[in-house]
Amino acid sequence: MSQPNHRETTKKIKVGNVLIGGGAPISVQSMTKTDTTDIDATVKQINALETAGCQIVRCAIPSKEAALAIKEIKKQINLPLVADIHFNHEFAVLAANAGADKLRINPGNIGDSAKIKAVVEAAKNHGIPIRVGVNSGSLETKVRKEHQGHVTAEGLVESALNNVKILEDLNFTEIVISIKSTSVPMLIKAHQIIAGKTIYPLHIGVTEAGIPSVGVVRSSVGIGAILTQGIGDTLRVSLTGDPLEEVRVGYEILKSLQLASHGVSVISCPTCGRTNIDVEKIATAIEVKTRHIKQPLIVAIMGCEVNGPGEAADADVGLAGGKGVGLIFREGQVVRKVAEAEMINALLEEIERRTK
Repeated sequence: MSQPNHRETTKKIKVGNVLIGGGAPISVQSMTKTDTTDIDATVKQINALETAGCQIVRCAIPSKEAALAIKEIKKQINLPLVADIHFNHEFAVLAANAGADKLRINPGNIGDSAKIKAVVEAAKNHGIPIRVGVNSGSLETKVRKEHQGHVTAEGLVESALNNVKILEDLNFTEIVISIKSTSVPMLIKAHQIIAGKTIYPLHIGVTEAGIPSVGVVRSSVGIGAILTQGIGDTLRVSLTGDPLEEVRVGYEILKSLQLASHGVSVISCPTCGRTNIDVEKIATAIEVKTRHIKQPLIVAIMGCEVNGPGEAADADVGLAGGKGVGLIFREGQVVRKVAEAEMINALLEEIERRTK
């Protein structure tokens, strides 16, 4: 089983200007969805991810041209960049030489020892870490056979540690481990096992989680369950769609577990027969219009003026709707009464006042 507060005792790894492990704040990552050789599009997406709060970004490197593009991309971005390589060791070496801040490989699919050594030497020369990535969809045949042909939590851990040992045998220990699965129970169990077997920091996430409507649920359950056990040093929410949504959901998971304070958290009542305003519409508008704010703030949108301020007394600011009017409150105390048409703007004014 896992050690208590495993993330406090993991090895500290540096990725650009971001620390992973050793009790460092849990970082939120994402991956570009652009063709990496399209430098303008990739830079634009990375900079948008930075604005959303992303701390580390990963790019697919499926070709020599993509690896070489890193050099120009790095000139135009601030975020640490991870080069994601499968099979071809030359792309990994080129990416390291081009300025990647971290390499993501699976040593077992890179090839013979000479190829792996070349990648390790490139990482050593540039002082960058390697993320060893293993997932349930690409578990080695040998490991599957050892587990009666099935993908198991134990098999995932075995594969990850086998790949780590390949790097350790080359005297390389600047390592981050990633074990991912589409099965949430398997994912949780694998992290419980590996946390008791390694001091390397762990990158967590549910692989192929799906479209946002289902992927958010799977990711929140899986990542959240692991984090509550003191396991996990960095995360990515893998969604089919806009990578900005991955960042938003990642922070919501951390905030819901009180593991991070980042930006505005909008809470709202589920509504009932007493509701006099369009809570969903207002809450959505406030969430969208406050995404630029980085300062922590809890904002409540409540459907009635009878219970609203009292039920949301822990919120920093909020709105409680009445018939044709809205009550703006701070920490449970009403400070303004405004007409229904002015509610959103009045609440935004109060939010801006509190976050200046």
